[in-house]
Amino acid sequence: MTTEVILFCILAAVAIVTAILMIVQRNPVMSALYLIANFFCLAALYLLLGAQLLAVLQVVVYAGAIMVLVVFVIMLLNLGDEQKLVERINIRMMIGVALAFGILLELLYLYLSPQLQALPAPLPPNAGAIGTVESMGRSLFGPFLLPFEITSLLLLAAIVGAVILAKKQL
Repeated sequence: MTTEVILFCILAAVAIVTAILMIVQRNPVMSALYLIANFFCLAALYLLLGAQLLAVLQVVVYAGAIMVLVVFVIMLLNLGDEQKLVERINIRMMIGVALAFGILLELLYLYLSPQLQALPAPLPPNAGAIGTVESMGRSLFGPFLLPFEITSLLLLAAIVGAVILAKKQL
């Protein structure tokens, strides 16, 4: 096994563990921290794929800006006593665990069945350039310029709305 495969397996395992810990964590701040760790694992996986711009954007946008916003919202909500957040085992939780176990069994069956293992599709000739800064820049500021600008206006409107709502409560 090459070092890339070993590194991929380690990063994938850490990403899965942090995603599970984020979901099962009762403390919202700890859940947000596990989500940040998951974002960093995904950024490292992007680097392994040769998508440098996506890795940097993952860290800057998601782990930086979005998670700071999420942590601020958690702090502004002031959830109070953590004992109120504790859930008891109920029928919904048991059904969810049973469904998750069923999906894992199906994935294991698909992975282990020899008749379903097909050869991977051949990569396109420009596969090495996908995800690089040049190709993403050409896409964002070429055919996708209008959706890119509309998204920035929507984010600006959301920020202005959040500031207005926060000022009304103070």
